[in-house]
Amino acid sequence: MTTDPNAARAGKTTPAQVPLPGAEPATRLARIDWRGRPIDIEYQWVGDATSTRPVVVFLHEGLGSVAMWRDFPARFCTEHGLRGLVFSRYGYGRSTPKPAGEAWAADFMHRQARETLPALFRVLGIERPWLFGHSDGASIALLYASEFPTAGVVAVAPHIFVEDVSVESIEAARVAYATTDLRSRLARYHADPDSAFRGWNDAWLSPAFRDWNIEAEVAKITCPVLAVQGEDDEYGTLEQVRGIARRLPKTRLLELPKCGHSPHRDQPELLSREAGRFILEFTTP
Repeated sequence: MTTDPNAARAGKTTPAQVPLPGAEPATRLARIDWRGRPIDIEYQWVGDATSTRPVVVFLHEGLGSVAMWRDFPARFCTEHGLRGLVFSRYGYGRSTPKPAGEAWAADFMHRQARETLPALFRVLGIERPWLFGHSDGASIALLYASEFPTAGVVAVAPHIFVEDVSVESIEAARVAYATTDLRSRLARYHADPDSAFRGWNDAWLSPAFRDWNIEAEVAKITCPVLAVQGEDDEYGTLEQVRGIARRLPKTRLLELPKCGHSPHRDQPELLSREAGRFILEFTTP
């Protein structure tokens, strides 16, 4: 057994967590049980290890991973005196890849929020975290907060229902994956780029997914929510964040000009400043 720094503060120990071969020492694998089988989840602690505020957990987009966040989580947490956890979901980064024949159902984000994420938190000793999610990761964050104790949510470019513009952009990504160097570029960030791409792309483009909608779940959230979206988001209209605000009137909206689907890349300073203020406003040391 080894002791995880965050788990130690909670009086818990975790199973041995194995450093990835050839990776930075801070990048590790946590083994969890999911649906009767073991899977490894790549994760990394960032920021202020001495912070007594709730851990900020970063949940990546549909093609993301620990590496694809680049240094935003570390810079964000260091700037605001926070402890952060960055991880790659099942099928992404250096986490266990999705088997080639496994198709993700339309409820794959619900499963991530209600099954995989709680299992990871149990292993790492995390309770009542802040969730900082981007795109699919923001939707998973909202779904988790609708069911489990959560300090708050920063939802960046979330999806709460399916729009034509989303489907059109995801269809364009499928063409790019087959006809350009997109696969080789994704291979820099994923041990199995087909696992990462097909899991996301096939699920979103399945006929069953057109009816996907989490507005009812969003309405059950009781923690603070900051909903962020770029005005030029190519994967969704501003109705996504405004829809959250209609169901949760205390939601704080941040609509960013000159910004596409990835505010942490297009407007990192503005996003960091406003999200940091929001978290610290609702968090005591």
